[in-house]
Amino acid sequence: MRIVVASGKGGTGKTTVATSLAQVATEGYAVRFLDCDVEAPNAELFLHPSLDVHLDVGVQVPRVDAQTCTYCGTCAEICRFNAIAVVGETTLVFDDLCHGCGSCTWMCPEQAITEHLFVTGTIDSGITPDGIAFARGLMNVGQAMGVPILRELKKRAPAATSAATGVRRALEIRDAPPGASCPVVETMRGADFVLFVTEPTPFGLHDLKQVAAIARELSIPAGVVVNRDGIGDDAVDAYCAESDLPILLRIPMNRCIAEAIAAGRTLVETDAVYRSQFKNLLERILTEVPQ
Repeated sequence: MRIVVASGKGGTGKTTVATSLAQVATEGYAVRFLDCDVEAPNAELFLHPSLDVHLDVGVQVPRVDAQTCTYCGTCAEICRFNAIAVVGETTLVFDDLCHGCGSCTWMCPEQAITEHLFVTGTIDSGITPDGIAFARGLMNVGQAMGVPILRELKKRAPAATSAATGVRRALEIRDAPPGASCPVVETMRGADFVLFVTEPTPFGLHDLKQVAAIARELSIPAGVVVNRDGIGDDAVDAYCAESDLPILLRIPMNRCIAEAIAAGRTLVETDAVYRSQFKNLLERILTEVPQ
């Protein structure tokens, strides 16, 4: 069972919801948490994992053996990303443009190309005090492609385990990046449910529409959490009603919540009321997913 928490817009409360949902889920599930915001992961500030496993990840880029290459140009012609150019008797490789598809290696008639790892980021993982198997991806400064890191994060993150009695099955929660671009699509890919976090403002509605369209395209069931409820207008409610998106939880605009988050505490650690509300939220999500 995989749940993605997405928002479209940064600063909406996505990580606030994802971390609290993970904590209440440990009462019945072996939980794995993936922080997929590879540009600025911050869920560890709330879940406090011991990150003791470090892994370099990246893209397999081509390296050309100048002694074997005949400079026929086949590799440059096949590369749809313009990551290779043949100029006279020199074959140039632009690592930052390479997507690691391997087409040049496959098509080289002289077998002059080999692949080597070009490190673009890291994956750090460990266990939280709650027993959550935690992993985050972090893109190196100056890199532009987060999707290869996300793919590795989904494959290589440690599996959820639990020795607690009464644990029913494994549950994975992914904290998505902001926006509605390729990294968000990759985070949603393979998910069983998407939980959108939004705020009742025109900006929140605009970004909710964008990520909701992605979930519809991927045929993933979805629901909504309205954060900072009480501000703005009722346009988000109207859109959810028109789009058959159930509003599963409302979190009020509250100074105490802001102070707790600033201090590194999750919602369920702040007030026992939220623990019961997030339990209900999790059960509601499970009812929306075909078993």
